[in-house]
Amino acid sequence: MTTKIALITGGYTGEAEVSFKSSDFVYSQLDKNKYDVYLITITKENWYHVTDAGIKIPVRKDDFTLEIDGHIIKFDLAFILIHGSPGEDGRLQGYFDMIDLPYTTCNALTSALTMNKGYTKALLQDISSLHHSNSVMLREFDRENAKQVVEQKLKLPYFVKPNAGGSSIGMTKVKEASELQDALDKAYDAENTGKQVLVEEFIVGREFSQGIFRNSAGELIVLPATEVKTTREFFDFEAKYIPGLTEEITPADLTDEQKERSVRVLKEIYLRLDCKGMVRVDYFLESETGNMYFIEINTVPGQTAQSFIPQQVRAYGMTETGFYGELIEASLRFK
Repeated sequence: MTTKIALITGGYTGEAEVSFKSSDFVYSQLDKNKYDVYLITITKENWYHVTDAGIKIPVRKDDFTLEIDGHIIKFDLAFILIHGSPGEDGRLQGYFDMIDLPYTTCNALTSALTMNKGYTKALLQDISSLHHSNSVMLREFDRENAKQVVEQKLKLPYFVKPNAGGSSIGMTKVKEASELQDALDKAYDAENTGKQVLVEEFIVGREFSQGIFRNSAGELIVLPATEVKTTREFFDFEAKYIPGLTEEITPADLTDEQKERSVRVLKEIYLRLDCKGMVRVDYFLESETGNMYFIEINTVPGQTAQSFIPQQVRAYGMTETGFYGELIEASLRFK
């Protein structure tokens, strides 16, 4: 019998449109001789699968099964491709833990922690060779005085972003004090991000994104890095998803020392946070010092043909089909 995979897409935030593109690509790459794949869409209103005949079948939430033509479809694994809530913040992971269904991502605790950028930085503070920009984390009750708090503790320019968001939604680079309040409001009001804001001092340097995963043999594999060069003010939502605004160089032009350092640091981050499956770490190499500055970790990174992870998989010498198969087999083995 083939392994039954629930390929889960959609979500509750503005990142849903990216999730649909990721799931379309992954579906096209999965080996259908080994895996019986069902695309499951999750929205706030419905959880469902659409059959080849165009019939919408609701997911039975008590055990995450489908009933199609009188047959019950029970899944062996959930392949989670929801960027943002509820697929990247631990909510789905907690549900799957309760019904004993393995999944491809980090566990519920790690997923929840890493969606909180401030908490993540706190956990990674003492990793050798990893630096962190000065920052302030603001909660909802700080909102009235947020501007004054930032101006007292940080120096311009700033990055202002939702503390639990993704795809740079709600993010602003602030170069002048007059821009700060609008940026704070934008971050606070970003949909389904928890009403928390992270403000960080800007680091001048080269920006990189790099994937790491555990394969079916249990080995940690660090993929080649991608350097990001954008014509935008920073790597915002438009720069990420509109062709022509960003140059992505994979593999990045790094010295042997920089490559060795990034591999060592990424493995420590993965282990420190108890990650599973594939994750992607974004970081700067500061121009003046060459120091490595942590930006964020993505536990459900984008998977379109042009996304960083597929680029890096190809640069590593794997096919996407082989890579996704490794993720599935590792998730089943180390559940």
